Amino acid sequence: MNLTNEILIKKAKQLGFDLIGFAKAEVLHAETDKLKEWLELGYDAGMDYMSRNFEKRKDVKNILDSAESIISLGLNYYVNENHLKNPSHGKISRYAWGKDYHLIIWKKLNKLIEALKQIDPEFDAISYVDTGPVMDKAWAVKAGLGWLGKHTNVINREIGSWFFIANIICNQKFHYGFPMDDYCGSCTACIDACPTDAIVKPYILDSNRCISYLTIENKGEISKEFKNKFDNWIFGCDICQDVCPWNEKFSINTLTEDFLPKNDNKKIELNEISRMNQTEFSKKFKDSPVKRAKLKGLKRNAAFIINSK
Repeated sequence: MNLTNEILIKKAKQLGFDLIGFAKAEVLHAETDKLKEWLELGYDAGMDYMSRNFEKRKDVKNILDSAESIISLGLNYYVNENHLKNPSHGKISRYAWGKDYHLIIWKKLNKLIEALKQIDPEFDAISYVDTGPVMDKAWAVKAGLGWLGKHTNVINREIGSWFFIANIICNQKFHYGFPMDDYCGSCTACIDACPTDAIVKPYILDSNRCISYLTIENKGEISKEFKNKFDNWIFGCDICQDVCPWNEKFSINTLTEDFLPKNDNKKIELNEISRMNQTEFSKKFKDSPVKRAKLKGLKRNAAFIINSK
């Protein structure tokens, strides 16, 4: 039986994916040219992996030589609860309130690929959830999931930008979508709201100044330049998405229960972090994205915020 868009969309929807799009596997000339410029400007900060496997990012046939299509998937993680404004608490990005999305989406992708192989034994695929040399946002845009916003997140007209992206590189052909128009218009809400001026110009993010990078991927100390600019963000930052008009109008609650707040992980007392040991950290943030920062990083973030007051 041949796989069709309709069959795949039905299977993906059954597994809980909110957005599904299809793009032809082709060389990403313009996208990798922009990536190269971004790297040359040093905007990748300490993320050295962004410059590795460049040819795979450019041409997915270097990952799967039989590649014909990219199936791009979106999974909504929005929870309609506000961040608590308490000066004694550190705020955690909305995407990390529940279970680590990698664990959730990997499981869904494995089930989806297995189901598709049962329908067509010749189906071959490799999947990624932002952990490999794949330009996930570029493929999401090409597949029609949304447009790249000025804050560099992909925005969908129906659900905003609160969704994770996964991509399946496969050897089957489909009817392909089209990139969506850019509906950011003249709006600069995300640029104006960023307290560290990380969005240096529309669609260009300097990771060296991004609170998300500085509190998660950054392994060094946080510059005093950013004193009193973190607004108590201790893991990640949601400011640019919180102020986006598309999110204010169209965000809808996730249907994935694993994304709901767990262990009161929406926030955490700064002094509690200062006193926390490894056993307590591992227990509280079991299966949580917060583990990426490690206890050392979380303590550094807490100390930076406390000393900024």
